[in-house]
Amino acid sequence: MSKLEQTNLRHALWTGVVLMAFLAGCATNPPPEKAAVEERNVAPGTPGAATGGTTGSGVTGTSTGANPLRDPRNILSKRSVYFDFDSYAVKDEYKPLIDAHGKYLQTNRPARMTIQGNCDERGSREYNIALGQRRADAAKRMMLLGGATDSQIETVSFGKEKPRNPGHDEAAWGENRRDDFVYAGE
Repeated sequence: MSKLEQTNLRHALWTGVVLMAFLAGCATNPPPEKAAVEERNVAPGTPGAATGGTTGSGVTGTSTGANPLRDPRNILSKRSVYFDFDSYAVKDEYKPLIDAHGKYLQTNRPARMTIQGNCDERGSREYNIALGQRRADAAKRMMLLGGATDSQIETVSFGKEKPRNPGHDEAAWGENRRDDFVYAGE
């Protein structure tokens, strides 16, 4: 084979490789947000709408069309975790709740949630924003251990800006030191 033929063969192979790489780059999957919207629009009872069964954490599936997130008998209907003063350590009593939400996200990959960290009115605005973020991040870390993915959970801190109880005593402050779980589309 002559040098000219070898050069032409190399150019032809390179062109083929570049063309294949280009075509492979053009074939993409739809973004996760689109997939999540499509999943929410599936009618109950339609194949792929939901799966049945119960996980070890008490998370019940939705084969009957019921939404476990709205069923008051299901642990997933509970959406708040409360914290001690000046703490972001998750109390033992809330670990099963966080684990159940993590398992739900694991079995429902299109699902997305925001964990909203909140504080009571004591402390500076900056301190409370940071503490609320640490609280939301603590719950997220536990959900990731339960099987959720990082892309399913967003965290945000409202600090003391969104109190549940407007009072100025320990009972009110106890209600305001919390994380709230908000699912996309609700």
